[in-house]
Parts: sequence; C-alpha cells; structure tokens
Amino acid sequence: MINEELVVLVDREGNAIGTAPKAQVHGPETPLHLAFSCYVFDEHGRVLVSRRALHKITWPGVWTNSCCGHPLPGEPVHAAVIRRLAFELGLQVERVDLLLPDFSYRAVMENGTVEHEICPVYRAVVSVDARPNPDEVAEVKWLPWGSFAEGVLSGAMPISPWAREQIPLLVALGPDPLAWPVADEDRLPPVARPLAR
Repeated sequence: MINEELVVLVDREGNAIGTAPKAQVHGPETPLHLAFSCYVFDEHGRVLVSRRALHKITWPGVWTNSCCGHPLPGEPVHAAVIRRLAFELGLQVERVDLLLPDFSYRAVMENGTVEHEICPVYRAVVSVDARPNPDEVAEVKWLPWGSFAEGVLSGAMPISPWAREQIPLLVALGPDPLAWPVADEDRLPPVARPLAR
C-alpha cells in the first residue's frame, strides 16, 4: 500500500499543529500549512520558470516560479526543496539558499479553491537543463531575470498569485539574483527552523 503524502499544518505563529493528507487539504477552507517556493537560476542569472501541469488541483496550467512543494512531516525544508527539484525538474543540487524566510500568502481560485501557506522562498543555481516530470510540470523556459521580473511587475506576464507576491520582494534584494544575500535560518517560522521539528 502506498503511503499517503501528508502536509504539516501550522498556526498563525508558525508552529506545527498537526498533519493532513495533501490530497484532501486544498479546498474552500484550506488550512494554513507549510510549503516552499524555489527559483532556479543558471550561471548567467536566467531564471527557470515552469508551467504547472494541467491536472493540478491548484492553478493548473499557470506559469509560476521554478518549483513549489510541501515538506513532509519531520523533513527539513531545504531537504524538501532538493527532493522536489529532483522529482519535478530532474535537477540534482547539493544546496539551496534561503531568500525569504517568512513569506506567507493566501490566494483563492475562481472556483473557490484556496491555497494558504507559510512558504519560505529559496534559490538554487544549476549548470544543466531541466528534465520536467510531466506529472508535475507542463513545460519550462529560461528567461533573463530582469525581463521576467519586469513582465510580472507590469502585469504583462501572467503568473501564479504566490509568485506575483514574491517577485517584488526578490527584486528588492538587488538586480543580480546570483548576488542576493542568503537569509538567516533563525528568521524562519518555528515549524521550518532546523531541529525545530
């Protein structure tokens, strides 16, 4: 029997308060839960953007950042990012950098489905092309960071609601994504701090 994937539920202060099956957690009353976003760059500062698979429950077929996901109960967030980069995009990375430790958001789809996450944001740098998993990703493309960010900020490039909120915060870190400062893990919500779970 296949184990059901669980997500970590959190309170408003960022403390773990339980778990719930991932397959059942997204709906009109989605509880606040732990997730992450990752932006993948190449050595030229281009960002890898991905289009979500058409059968996704939340925002199917929508362009977004490189990779998103949910840490498993007890799994360090950075380890979940590395795991999901391999699973969704076929990218092997040894480390990821924390950029936005306290990002969170709530968004509602036209059909009433809610996404409600504490969602630290990470960066990964790679020197190889992605091999998207069609179960997760419909397509990917590399874009110069500056033009991508400008397109999102101007509204010219449709993007997921979480990426729309993340891009201005990332732009504020400076023009060169490879030079953005790494955030202190002590700024993560309690549930996401190393050794916290």
